[in-house]
Amino acid sequence: MTLSTLNVAAVDPAGVTDAVMNPAIKRRPAEGFTTITLIVRRFDPEVDSEPRWVDYDVDTLPTDRILDALHKIKWEQDGSLTFRRSCAHGVCGSDAMRINGRNRLACKTLIKDLDPTKPIYIEAIKGLPLEKDLVVDMEPFFASFRAVQPFLQSHTAPPEGRERLQSAADRERFDDTTKCILCAACTSSCPVFWTDGQYFGPAAIVNAHRFIFDSRDEEAEVRLDILNDKEGVWRCRTTFNCSEACPRGIQITKAISEVKAATIRRPEKVKITL
Repeated sequence: MTLSTLNVAAVDPAGVTDAVMNPAIKRRPAEGFTTITLIVRRFDPEVDSEPRWVDYDVDTLPTDRILDALHKIKWEQDGSLTFRRSCAHGVCGSDAMRINGRNRLACKTLIKDLDPTKPIYIEAIKGLPLEKDLVVDMEPFFASFRAVQPFLQSHTAPPEGRERLQSAADRERFDDTTKCILCAACTSSCPVFWTDGQYFGPAAIVNAHRFIFDSRDEEAEVRLDILNDKEGVWRCRTTFNCSEACPRGIQITKAISEVKAATIRRPEKVKITL
């Protein structure tokens, strides 16, 4: 072994120089890294008539997230790859996508939790209009969200000009549904939503639940009227896809069943008093 070869090995342990000089040599990943294959469903409305699958080889650590791998593709291989992301910590809900056929947040899905020896398939969530690559039009989703009036409505003044008090038990009644981050993972996993664009969807019902069972709110009846529609809670077929897809662990199917029950029992049992 020559001195020059030793120097190259010292500064280039991944064999990058050899790979550049001889394309037939496949570059070795750096120590601790594993080369995984991501197969991404791409779509550019300006050039594509139909979506297409594109393969990418990416060097990753087991503790890397799918979002990290997508960043490497965008920054190092193909800057045209388009996807949404913001906080990268599972709070904003921006990067929901289908990973190996399941709705997940890319920022919360670790490489080690998948099988890195097999290709990882990534595509946009279903049921919403595809705009480009992994980006969908979220407006239909948010239109349903707005339609259920997801905000506190009270027509009486707080007692003695102070805040509206609520017991721990009353808060617990709807605590689970306050966790929603509007990522659309649940709604876009629902087969009813895929086939019926008018269905409110699980996320909208969950956010209605949050206020229907809030003891401080006085418009539960209005929301129940809205959801007692042919495209409301009664379109749910209880497949549990939504609960399995939720990255926050919300018991969505349970919440929908509680709204159904409240719709049947009203008006005497919907109102909650302190």
